[in-house]
Amino acid sequence: MIVVTGGAGFIGSHLVSKLNAMGHQDIIVVDNLKDSQKNNNLIKDKISAYIDKSDFIRAIEEREKICEDIDFMFHQGACTVTTEKNVEYMMSNNYMYSKTLLDFCTEREIPFIYASSAAIYGLSSNFTEEEKNEEPINIYGQSKWMFDQYVRDLKIRKILKSQVVGLRYFNVYGPHETHKKSMASVIYHFNNQINDMGNLNLFSASGGYKNGEQRRDFIYVDDVVKTNVWMMNNRNISGIYNVGTGKSNSFNDIANTIIKRRKKGKINYIPFPKEIEKNYQSFTEADLTKLRSIGYNTEFISVDKGVNLYLDELLN
Repeated sequence: MIVVTGGAGFIGSHLVSKLNAMGHQDIIVVDNLKDSQKNNNLIKDKISAYIDKSDFIRAIEEREKICEDIDFMFHQGACTVTTEKNVEYMMSNNYMYSKTLLDFCTEREIPFIYASSAAIYGLSSNFTEEEKNEEPINIYGQSKWMFDQYVRDLKIRKILKSQVVGLRYFNVYGPHETHKKSMASVIYHFNNQINDMGNLNLFSASGGYKNGEQRRDFIYVDDVVKTNVWMMNNRNISGIYNVGTGKSNSFNDIANTIIKRRKKGKINYIPFPKEIEKNYQSFTEADLTKLRSIGYNTEFISVDKGVNLYLDELLN
């Protein structure tokens, strides 16, 4: 039995579909059942059970019978609102929840692959998976960093007896992210802005970058799923790894790709919001040295191709 937490969400639902394509149907999807919009992501998928997150946590803590058949766990569930101010809520959802699941998997020697985040790097300009480069600048990044530290501590103390992999996602985009609303990718928002206004709103100069030239490492969701599955198929590998393309693109690049495809729209630069100016990553670019060193040689989809694949979905 495979557990996918956050399995009705953006990345989790794509992972469930991929597992189905590989022949896996004994899948427990764990998510918040209150969000009916996310349920649409699973309409065509075959699973064994769909369990509310709170019920699953209780089942894990009480070691209920349903937990006895778990063979593998993908932990994609988390609060992904990077502007969240409630520390207690964020730590409960991103740290304590993760810790509860990992402790259970460690006890049973169940392989555990979880979603970490490039938010851990904060304003750092070096994106290698080393503690000296980790400078989280918001509660979200801090919560992810704390769990990575917990994993590192268990490894140092030689408590981990089975596979544990943390994947630091950079800016993921693609279908199934509508429910994320303000946290959906800029590709989603730019396309909607063309529909609604005919313009694309990009931030003006900030952080030493000119208008719209702030840069991020944008990675298509299929590539993220492929990395998860590769780790599952290589259970001798553990550790924390970046998952990005290794190449940054400016917001201008993204906007112009969408304008070219849509054959309409123009860029409008808006003042940079003062409230996020000190907590904004103006540049991210995954260093893939560590990921490549373990034998992951799959090439990542280019931003131009990935954006157009996504637009194929959005425009249908």
